[in-house]
Amino acid sequence: MKRLGGVLGVLGLIAVWWILAALGVAGGTIPSPWQVLHTMGTDGWGLYGPNFRITALGALKGFVWGNGLAIALAILIVLVPPIESLATQLAILSYCTPLLALGPIILVVFGGRTPTVFLAAMYCFFTTMVGTVTGLRSADRTSLELVRAYGGGRWQQLYRVQVISALPNTLAALKVAAPSAVLGAIIGEYLGGVDSGIGVALTAAQTAYNVPRTWGMALAAAALAGLGYAVVALAARLVAPWTAQEER
Repeated sequence: MKRLGGVLGVLGLIAVWWILAALGVAGGTIPSPWQVLHTMGTDGWGLYGPNFRITALGALKGFVWGNGLAIALAILIVLVPPIESLATQLAILSYCTPLLALGPIILVVFGGRTPTVFLAAMYCFFTTMVGTVTGLRSADRTSLELVRAYGGGRWQQLYRVQVISALPNTLAALKVAAPSAVLGAIIGEYLGGVDSGIGVALTAAQTAYNVPRTWGMALAAAALAGLGYAVVALAARLVAPWTAQEER
């Protein structure tokens, strides 16, 4: 039923899109789905392929760095509780700081594609850290006491009980982080300093006022975000199949 509802939802959005295009809403700047698909087919893989690959690579690097640091910090918070206040404040600060203000600074200092990776990492850091901390603290107290009764210390409690208990929350956070990393990578490309990527192609299409191509690039960005979510969801099913059963 969920899959059927999802399909009906997508078909409904396409129908609304087609109606808005036919009515000429927003001064006729909304192309029909057929116009967008025709333009995408005309542009071909020669345009979409390299830009898609570059953005995906930047998002992947940011995803690895951001989530790796978030999970490491979450584990450190659980092992060393006194640092929680400082770590949480820093995480909230990173979440609330306008990343578009930090991007130009990173671009000036490091140059190249560093802002793309940096923003992708920042966009997924907070969610994963909070989710992992919550999951680690949801561990069954009886199981923790049992490990302690058999002589286990904090590390044994962590990897024998808490890490397993944290998997559902952490994997759920990673699913959200994957599209967020794509968003961060595209925004990083908008800042300049690079000559390829979906963000660059979007900017070029907007400058040329090529509306169908702009929509096509937006669809490519959405497809990349959806692909990231799907890959993480599939990995979650393989690593912890019981989490998928809990979601049903």
